[in-house]
Amino acid sequence: MYDILRLTGTLSKQLQRKDLDILEAASMVRGTMEALQSFRNTWFSSILPKVSSFCQTHKIDTLDMEELYIGARNCKTTKTNRFHFEVEIFNTVVDMQLTEYQDRFSKTSTQLLEYMGALSPCDSFAQFDKSKLLKLGRLYKYDFDDSDMIDLVGQLEIFYHSCIKDERFTSFKEISDLSRLMTDLRNKIGDDFLNDTLLCNVETEALVKVENEKVIERFQKMSARRGQI
Repeated sequence: MYDILRLTGTLSKQLQRKDLDILEAASMVRGTMEALQSFRNTWFSSILPKVSSFCQTHKIDTLDMEELYIGARNCKTTKTNRFHFEVEIFNTVVDMQLTEYQDRFSKTSTQLLEYMGALSPCDSFAQFDKSKLLKLGRLYKYDFDDSDMIDLVGQLEIFYHSCIKDERFTSFKEISDLSRLMTDLRNKIGDDFLNDTLLCNVETEALVKVENEKVIERFQKMSARRGQI
């Protein structure tokens, strides 16, 4: 468990860094999963001498790994001690860790991080890769249909050439910098409108009781309109 937590703990600490780059995060996730898989395949043989040394130091009886495993109620089984401790315990614990990582960091989510890294503004968009960004677009099939994907090819080309010559992007080092600027440029939602929208979302149960006709009537009376709603 100490060796397993040493691997997973390193990734956990790194992912909590505020300055962690997306490409670095994706690489660390993939590296940790590969390290766990390697640990599963080879580490049991390395642990046995450590366990034997510990037992000898503390005068604890050790088992012959090739003898048959004695289970509950002193019943002999058809499997060896090594099979029990390596396959049924050691491998099972490591597999639980791998399964959890695969659930949290699926192949699609890891690809998402890698594709997003192509938008990194570091070194004048040195990581820009149109092919990866097109793959990123295909992951959002409900937002980008075939026509949108065709348009995206030209839009990405314009985006790249516009950004590398724009002084506002020259000091950027991370995608978060790019995101903040693009949000500022595109955000046209006023505070009042945003507050009203949030109120509707929070007070859903209360709004369900409001009749549509009452809303239409109220909206109609707010100002003179050309037609009747």
